[in-house]
Amino acid sequence: MLWLEFLLPFLFLCSYGGAASIPKQTRAGNCVTCHEVDKTKLNIHLVAHTHDDVGWLKTVDQYFFGSRSKTQLAGVQYILDSVVQALLANPERKFMYVETAFFWKWWERQTKETQQIVRDLNRRGQLEIIGGGWSMNDEAVTHYHSLVDQYTWGFKRLYDVFGTCGRPRIGWQIDPFGHSREQASIFSQLGFDGLFLGRIDYQDKQQRLRNKTMEFIWKGSPSLGSKADLFTVAMYNTYSPPPGFCFDVLCRDEPINDDKDSPDYNVPDRVEKFLEYAKEQASHYRTNNIILTMGEDFNYQQAEMWYTNLDRLIKYVRELRPDVNIFYSTPSCYLKAVHDADLQWSTKDDDFFPYASDAHSYWTGYFSSRPAVKYFERMGNNLLQVTKQLSVLTNFTGHDTQLERFREAMAIMQHHDAVTGTEKQFVANDYARILYKSMETGSKTVATAMSKWMTDNQQRQEPVMKMFSCMQLNISSCPHTENQNSILTIYNPLTFEINTPIRVPVTEATYRVLNLADSSVVASQLVPVPKSVQQIPGRESIATHELVFMAKVPALGYHSWKVERLADASEYIAASKGPISTELFEIYIDEDGQAVVTWKKEKGMSLAQSFHYYEGKTGNNETPTNRSSGAYIFRPNGLAPKVFFKSADHKVYKGDVVSEIHQTINEWVSQVIRIYKEEEYVEFDWLVGPIPVQDRIGKEIVTKYSSNLKSSGQFFTDSNGREMLKRTRNYRPTWSLSLEEPVAGNYYPVTSKIALEDKNAYQRLSVITDRAQGGTSMKDGEIELMVHRRLLHDDAFGVGEALNELAFGKGLVVRGSHYLFGGSTKNLDKFMLAEKNLQLETVLRPWTLITPFPYGSTIDESPYKTPVSGLNNSLPENVHMLTLEPWVHNTVILRLEHIFEKGESETYSKPAEVDLNSLLANYTILTIRETSLGANEYVDTVERMQWHAESNEILETLEEDLGQSSAIVRLNPMDIKTFLISFKPREE
Repeated sequence: MLWLEFLLPFLFLCSYGGAASIPKQTRAGNCVTCHEVDKTKLNIHLVAHTHDDVGWLKTVDQYFFGSRSKTQLAGVQYILDSVVQALLANPERKFMYVETAFFWKWWERQTKETQQIVRDLNRRGQLEIIGGGWSMNDEAVTHYHSLVDQYTWGFKRLYDVFGTCGRPRIGWQIDPFGHSREQASIFSQLGFDGLFLGRIDYQDKQQRLRNKTMEFIWKGSPSLGSKADLFTVAMYNTYSPPPGFCFDVLCRDEPINDDKDSPDYNVPDRVEKFLEYAKEQASHYRTNNIILTMGEDFNYQQAEMWYTNLDRLIKYVRELRPDVNIFYSTPSCYLKAVHDADLQWSTKDDDFFPYASDAHSYWTGYFSSRPAVKYFERMGNNLLQVTKQLSVLTNFTGHDTQLERFREAMAIMQHHDAVTGTEKQFVANDYARILYKSMETGSKTVATAMSKWMTDNQQRQEPVMKMFSCMQLNISSCPHTENQNSILTIYNPLTFEINTPIRVPVTEATYRVLNLADSSVVASQLVPVPKSVQQIPGRESIATHELVFMAKVPALGYHSWKVERLADASEYIAASKGPISTELFEIYIDEDGQAVVTWKKEKGMSLAQSFHYYEGKTGNNETPTNRSSGAYIFRPNGLAPKVFFKSADHKVYKGDVVSEIHQTINEWVSQVIRIYKEEEYVEFDWLVGPIPVQDRIGKEIVTKYSSNLKSSGQFFTDSNGREMLKRTRNYRPTWSLSLEEPVAGNYYPVTSKIALEDKNAYQRLSVITDRAQGGTSMKDGEIELMVHRRLLHDDAFGVGEALNELAFGKGLVVRGSHYLFGGSTKNLDKFMLAEKNLQLETVLRPWTLITPFPYGSTIDESPYKTPVSGLNNSLPENVHMLTLEPWVHNTVILRLEHIFEKGESETYSKPAEVDLNSLLANYTILTIRETSLGANEYVDTVERMQWHAESNEILETLEEDLGQSSAIVRLNPMDIKTFLISFKPREE
């Protein structure tokens, strides 16, 4: 029996009994009851709601419990307590809630009696859960891998509570700072009927209001066709109530006084002003329905204040203006009413980046804010996937609670004030604490599971051998390898074999690397750790060098190598001069301090890399023209970034494994440029900080890759790490752009890749990032990426402090990598497959487990001898395993994705087939059921509202797989298919 079926006892809660006591109710889908609309009147849908940030000005716990009230008067537990009582007082009242992280924290603290009351409110349609994610995620700097995870986990908890009544059908993204097309595609695949947006560019909004196109069909994927279409509502007033009609304890608006003997009696005036606003809003929308959001940040801590006034507002509007139909509603009910109008709608096929709230406020700074947090989140996803995969592959149990906490920590990081870097510093520290704690437990789970796998001991819960992870390899530090020998077991979380460079922090000596499968000596090389890295504040390491070798690791499997210190004397290659080169590249530092890369096999293709910085503009923020650059806003003081003083200070290290240029730009900017003998990319390992601010000027550091490609004003950026979107300089596809901030207004989120194309020369250049960053192409042939920023003024958008990160008493030092990939696209299939595989390897890196042992001692090598793959058969090259995750009641979530877009490759953009039953080694599948993307509903039961486009276009019907009960799965371009499976060990 599958996990959905175990929850059937909840289904009795989802009948519609009890709703009859509320007048004029209609049914609107699963456990949703709605007030009846009137086709002859203006229908005003009052939506009582609260927006509860999962951390921002206070930590997650401080927001929930209501502590630190001087910072912000906000306590989520009081909101939910108060709302439940207010809903019980009047069956006509409704409320919608979004953030599952807070709801679950509250739910666990309730009595069984209260829990049943809440289920009943949900069943009667008074309490509607929408969105459903653990947090309301950002859409610019989040990776789709983590987004799918956080919705899956939020849905799981809601299903635990409400059964089928807890399945969200609406996206509610009213606070993120711009909106991605991939988010719309994800919502469609989650089975959602619609999406509500809060923030769109001010020029876009003005045009949409004029043209009555605030509601439209968003085409989320050109590859997926109509199944990625999503009806979308751009909100009139973001998510705030009409001006003057906020009735919360946090507000200062006048209540509705209906005592006619009182000198403050105000019913006629309040009704008139309210309807004046409502009719103005209605004039910009196409149906006779409008949605008014009656709530704000952390509203309803004393819910009766809101509801008493809303009750009166409804009562007196009905009495004084019978030509208007006003009632409590929810987004689902509003969407149903709009759907029932049966109109045709305009379409949109691009995204909503960059977002500007006025002519000088482009919210593009947060694409790069807090770069260390952004990298930490990416590492967290890497380890979480490894943890989940190994838990399945080794049938490792007993760590469910720790894995749950890890899922929740990563889900919190997706919040639009977490990974974005737009939170207060102490809140950022708390996010890091939460994630680090989960990563510590996750690394222990990985070590235990790997030990079980290597010793073929499927029942033992404790590791047979000690294995450790190194969490500070990004600063070339690992105590388990620095002063002792070690065995390195490399796990590959990807479903194709990799040949990857491994870098082991060590002290200067002579070393040998052995492939334990056959005891052969592996080519290795010792390179120094740059002084700038050794001097990073807080680095406590004796490692002065890194031992580098190439490791070939099987798909979804592991392989082991032994690293032995042979002598104290060093064999590392001394610094030399001149360029570094392989068969593909030649690289040197020119007299201007630029790194020049020349492609040997591509006639005339070259680029120069250099560092620059913008000075952050400062002002008093009282008017748009005085806006400061800050955590949210990128507003440079000038159009062109300043060039660092000419520097040719560099050292060259050449070897058989890797060749490197160690370049020092100044005291706080340096980099290592690497080319591996066996790799097709150039790695730029950059280090920036502490950014000096003694001159009281904030600085935003960028790196430029200036090539000779003729890119015709266009470049491409990824959408949440998945499909690519074409960008055109100084242009928007859907309105005539007036641009007063030409640099910030051309910046876009780069979650993992930015690219240029020279179509006439059949050449392409891509930069793959190790974290989310802001990027642009301000000149043809040029890619610009912002790697770090330190500012001294707030931008007055709420966080209340400057983005001035410190660590160990100094300005934050950040180290990261860019992977430069380029060349001829005449063999487009080969080129794009290599580029996509590199992108996957950057997101899901191999995980290194270390078994240390003292110098001069021996260790039992037998468990490490045989490389093993968890796959029985390889996947097609255009298919990737997105998820392999232990679920409930002995089931597993398996997600497969087609990684090519439609028309992207002649060979790889074709459909692919996978036989699930022969996929995993050592397991036979017993049951298979395909579900929606969120794994909370069987795919053959999903019913979505159908909407009509104005274009009357004929939508392409994509071929479906061979049947939801079949083990043969067919994937079309950009498909993600999700399965709940159960299996047993395969008999020999």
